Amino acid sequence: MTTPIARGSCRCGAVRFCAAFPSKWVSHCHCEDCRRAHGAPLVTWAGFPSEQFFLEAGAESLTWYESSAGAKRGFCAVCGSPMLFQSVRWPGEMHVARALFSDPLDQEPNEHASYASRVPWLDVNDDLPKNASQN
Repeated sequence: MTTPIARGSCRCGAVRFCAAFPSKWVSHCHCEDCRRAHGAPLVTWAGFPSEQFFLEAGAESLTWYESSAGAKRGFCAVCGSPMLFQSVRWPGEMHVARALFSDPLDQEPNEHASYASRVPWLDVNDDLPKNASQN
């Protein structure tokens, strides 16, 4: 029996990846760092154990930026798509921008992280837990 996976890529397709299930979590993040890195009011992330995340193509196009001490963000150097996040705060995890997956995941978002940092101009009217800090 093969392990179920989900595939995805950056906007231009230069960087392609897959992640094996189960995912650890899927969450909407409202922190200022994520908002600024993606130019969006929130970013939905899927967390995977690092050993379950695989680059299928484009390692040479994946560029890492140290966004804060102990944290880095990966993006495509060709099209600029923000893609990945790793931090010493969550060792052994690869966080992947949910919108980049072309395949369904094994779970839907189950919370709003850093909700206290949210932008005031977006109403969030779902029933998911709204946690003040990042998990």
